[in-house]
Amino acid sequence: MSSWSPTKYQTKNWPSYNTALKQRGSLSIWFDPEMTWEPPPSGKRGVQQDYSDAAIQACLTLKVLFGMPLRQTTGFVESLLRLAGLDWAVPDYSTLSRRQKTLHVSLSYRGGTGPLNLLIDSTGIKSKGEGEWNARKHGGSKRRIWRKIHIGIDEETLEVRAVEVTTSNVGDAPMLPELMNQISPDQDIGSVTADGAYDTRKCHDAIAARNAHAVIPPRKNAKPWKPTSAGAIARNDAISTSRYLGRTIWKRWSGYHRRSRVESKMHCVKRLGQSLMARDFDRQVAEIQIRVAALNRYTALGIPVTEPVG
Repeated sequence: MSSWSPTKYQTKNWPSYNTALKQRGSLSIWFDPEMTWEPPPSGKRGVQQDYSDAAIQACLTLKVLFGMPLRQTTGFVESLLRLAGLDWAVPDYSTLSRRQKTLHVSLSYRGGTGPLNLLIDSTGIKSKGEGEWNARKHGGSKRRIWRKIHIGIDEETLEVRAVEVTTSNVGDAPMLPELMNQISPDQDIGSVTADGAYDTRKCHDAIAARNAHAVIPPRKNAKPWKPTSAGAIARNDAISTSRYLGRTIWKRWSGYHRRSRVESKMHCVKRLGQSLMARDFDRQVAEIQIRVAALNRYTALGIPVTEPVG
């Protein structure tokens, strides 16, 4: 019997994808001469803001992409605006730090052609503490603080549609309803795919409330629930089907393995830094949201279209 070998894939749209990869290195995609750099009058009493949220987000995006401190970010943006021939004022480092704490990050996306198939997962990212190698080699303090990133991506476009940031003591399952609340009520949701940690009543009820199909593997010792809700009925059907087909065949039949795409997206988030630069929680939330917004911008430029070969 021959040993198992992984499936090989070939990229079908390599010319356009290669162009998209080159455009990701262009600094011009972060500055649009038609963007609103100075906000219009708010009509409220008090001092008006000098810079719009889009201007602050553009500056902080460059900070995240290049891993620069706030002062270097200010100088970098000032030089870019001068090269682009734009006479816009540049926010100083104290303004960026203050606005980052309350910034409403705009998460742009294109959207797919049909119902949204949501893929959900979570991961941890270090916010404070020495690196693993330094702690192992020199015996330093091993106390570290972690934040958890919960995201939901569109299976078709691979864009992040929902993101939540919590402390490390918050479980995965309680955040699924919060992620789904970020999806517009007018958006049709076809399915929600997640791992076994989301096999709870609240998760199944939240998915059923949006008339979506849950692709969540039941636990190995799962017992049927009382059919008191649509989510419980759907979960009982998944238990009976997985027992009849077996867990391996059920995962292949239900399309559960497509969840690997959200794990790949988590890897992309960490490629922008294995730890967070901000120190307080609110600024850390904004930093993670800016990372996600930048990844969506990259994804909008183009993604590979692959097909299995061999």
